[in-house]
Amino acid sequence: MNRNLNFDFTVHKEQKRISVGRDFAAELPLVWDAYTKKEILDQWWAPHPWKANTKHMDFKEGGTWRYAMVGPEGETHWCMASYSKIIHQQQFKSKDAFTDEKGNIKTDMPQSSWEVNFKGKGEHTHVTVDITYNDLADLEATIQMGFKEGFALAMEGLDALLASVLK
Repeated sequence: MNRNLNFDFTVHKEQKRISVGRDFAAELPLVWDAYTKKEILDQWWAPHPWKANTKHMDFKEGGTWRYAMVGPEGETHWCMASYSKIIHQQQFKSKDAFTDEKGNIKTDMPQSSWEVNFKGKGEHTHVTVDITYNDLADLEATIQMGFKEGFALAMEGLDALLASVLK
């Protein structure tokens, strides 16, 4: 497996947006499934040593994904993605927020809009993620929480998972 795959992470403060581009050494259908099926997401979404634990996922327009990020000491942070647009194996859009265990949005935490695009390139897939915030403070708070480092670790977890499936 090629470990020198593209990873671009750019912060656009003037547009209150983070852009991430990432290549994966797997064909499009497998990468799409990794982003859209809870049993696969739970295996890689959280940065190691954290774990993702899905409570509910309904991957359809108008559906939601409610999950917890569980730390090595048992600390738990609940999140929710609300899907607004899905084009099979091409794109999905969602609103993301931190919540309590019951799914109530924590308005004192950053909220964002995600647009995730997929492009197959033979045996590789390129994924772009554009994350937009309502205000600069939310973007900066997300960066301060270590989002770049955590997201990079999660991508490495997906690389390892894809490599194990493709053996």
